[in-house]
Amino acid sequence: MGCKMGYEKELKFAEKLLYNFRISLRYLTEKNTENFAVIDDLGLRDILNYNYDETSLLKTLEKHCKSNTIYRVKNVLMCQYLLFKLPDTEKPVFVYIGPYTFAPVSKQDILKLAEQYHVTPGNLTQLEQFYQDLPILSDENILSALMYTLGEYLWGDADHFTVRDDFQFPTYVQESIVPLPDAQSPEDALLSVQIMEKIYETEQHLLQAVTNGQLHKAELYLSNLASRQYEARANNPVRDLRNYAIVLNTLLRKAVENAAVHPIHIHAISSQYARKIETLTSHATYVSLTKEMVRKYCLLVKNHSLKGYSLLVRKVITGIDSDLTADLSLNAQARILNVNPSYLSTLFKKETGSTLTEYVNRKRIEHALLLLNTTDMQIQMIAQYCGITDVNYFTKTFKKIVGKTPKEYREMITSQF
Repeated sequence: MGCKMGYEKELKFAEKLLYNFRISLRYLTEKNTENFAVIDDLGLRDILNYNYDETSLLKTLEKHCKSNTIYRVKNVLMCQYLLFKLPDTEKPVFVYIGPYTFAPVSKQDILKLAEQYHVTPGNLTQLEQFYQDLPILSDENILSALMYTLGEYLWGDADHFTVRDDFQFPTYVQESIVPLPDAQSPEDALLSVQIMEKIYETEQHLLQAVTNGQLHKAELYLSNLASRQYEARANNPVRDLRNYAIVLNTLLRKAVENAAVHPIHIHAISSQYARKIETLTSHATYVSLTKEMVRKYCLLVKNHSLKGYSLLVRKVITGIDSDLTADLSLNAQARILNVNPSYLSTLFKKETGSTLTEYVNRKRIEHALLLLNTTDMQIQMIAQYCGITDVNYFTKTFKKIVGKTPKEYREMITSQF
């Protein structure tokens, strides 16, 4: 690339971050003009039989792309790009980032594009597939923050560079699309299959991450999945979003089932989101809700997964989670499950690392912390809601686990506001 060492690491970091959003960062020099797909890097040129003179394009960039400037570009095919020239290189090196979009491209816009560039019916499916696979950045601020930070590394503080929207590609670049024959070649069919395979592969990675309770990994795969547009199946775009959210909710249910989360917890969260899904009104609310869903399902796995426990211990833990006010003593649980108390005690300690009493107390104090943080309920009432009728025993147990009495803890959180 021929750039100075001062910012190579930053460029690599930006490249990796953008890759996680499925957005390409590429370099154009006189030695690799073939690497510069100014319209797309996802197969659109093949779909539309798009051609341009890359050498002439490089000369145009050298003439019109100013130094210390990041250009935001939207081309005639509704694709967004970022374009800038690297400083301190032996020969001109241009960076382009994209393609991506900030909102789904509608069916109507695709049809207008197809009519404008004489796309035949046989190739319309391929054009729709391209836009379904085009990365969507629902929050433009993410990319803006990255670009401003990168700009500071390249040129100094914000006073030393500008961001502009006025770069125009030459006419021959925008008007060189020619019609394809009205037939789908084996290569086009393979492209369609590959796009769908990528979507389903990403979906499987997402579900596996949720099953393992890996929140950050799940969020990454969701971002990749959410940035792909799905086929419109209804005349109402909002109904389409709700339908896809329903599908995701169902898939996430199955993912946490694989983590051995009890159905009582799964039903509660899936029912909650079934109601929320019907309130969706836009793509932005869809993105926000699906992020929340993935986060909550991952937390459900972390807090309630019983994977690795025997059926007997699973029943005990589920009973504890279901009702902290019940009789959760060892003898009561052994009687309910019709097993020997000594055997149950040994098995529970072996699998959980805690005695049954320790486990129950910890769960009750966790609930007490929730009530102290979210309500003004009296401490005696909180103790009862946690299944401990003796407030003195509750206070002693709370201090042993938390390090403060319930009163001291409440005073501490109150003083912070």
